[in-house]
Amino acid sequence: VQLVESGGGLVQPGGSLRLSCAASGFTFRSYPMTWHRQAPGKERELVALITIGGGNTNYADSVKGRFTISRDNAKNTVDLQMNSLKPEDTAMYYCNARVKGVAYWGQGTQVTVSS
Repeated sequence: VQLVESGGGLVQPGGSLRLSCAASGFTFRSYPMTWHRQAPGKERELVALITIGGGNTNYADSVKGRFTISRDNAKNTVDLQMNSLKPEDTAMYYCNARVKGVAYWGQGTQVTVSS
């Protein structure tokens, strides 16, 4: 299983970024996918979840209405569209898949929101 995140960077408050996670090594369409984030000195937290077919999503209260998770089962990718970014969104963002009971993580992509 391999997960590779991309799309992070430095953005001003109120700006947008789109993160992408490319998955391989497992039957992507058969598993829910999640995005998590970890800020310095804080625990990793769940940001968003998307079910197998993409029909259901869940978000942390802190990002509801600003972030949108989506997936493309033909391309084996899961994206996180982040709008109206705030300084408190600054963190390393990770893609996650739990395959046959084992949690797999990508290397992460850094998002920094600062003026």
